[in-house]
Amino acid sequence: MSGAEEFVPPQARLPGLRKAVQDCRGCGLYRDATQAVFGAGPESARVVMIGEQPGDQEDQKGEPFVGPAGRMLDRALAEAGIRRSEVYLTNTTKHFKFERVSGKRRIHQKPSRTEVNACRPWLDAELRVVKPHLVICLGATAAQAMLGTSFRITKERGTVLDLPDHEAQVVATIHPSAILRFDDREAVYQGFVADLQVAAQALRSLQAG
Repeated sequence: MSGAEEFVPPQARLPGLRKAVQDCRGCGLYRDATQAVFGAGPESARVVMIGEQPGDQEDQKGEPFVGPAGRMLDRALAEAGIRRSEVYLTNTTKHFKFERVSGKRRIHQKPSRTEVNACRPWLDAELRVVKPHLVICLGATAAQAMLGTSFRITKERGTVLDLPDHEAQVVATIHPSAILRFDDREAVYQGFVADLQVAAQALRSLQAG
């Protein structure tokens, strides 16, 4: 697995990166996915939110966070006071990894560390272009990609940290799709909103400074 670096056009802005990612062969995930799903949002975004990978609906539509988890995220952002227009949404990997069950049904599979590392040049390029003040990691895969494999969401979620190798701060929380799997969904959702409120306050402090 050679990684994506050779497929990332140097100095490209978001439109050029979004076009080039469709030809990426940096890992094997492109073979089964419908298409690469690049990030979405303005280059001027103050916040970059990073999830794990596109889901089934994202793979079909070519946009991140357009399924049930995306709707959950939009609701939580509004409650936390973070304007969606200020957010750039992306994932650690750009292709949907899944297993097929019961004929056509496709079930999400977690990307391997090797696959996340192979796709990292795309994420680095997005961060280079957007230059966010704040990064919000959604779930353990994104948090460990940005903060190291020793990072634990259960212990360190909702904490404002400096993002290594970037002039930005970072807050990690659960992935909105995780909320959908809990019986006590409302309590878990409120915890998610609380983490986003910490991020919103950090963003206000950064803008005031």
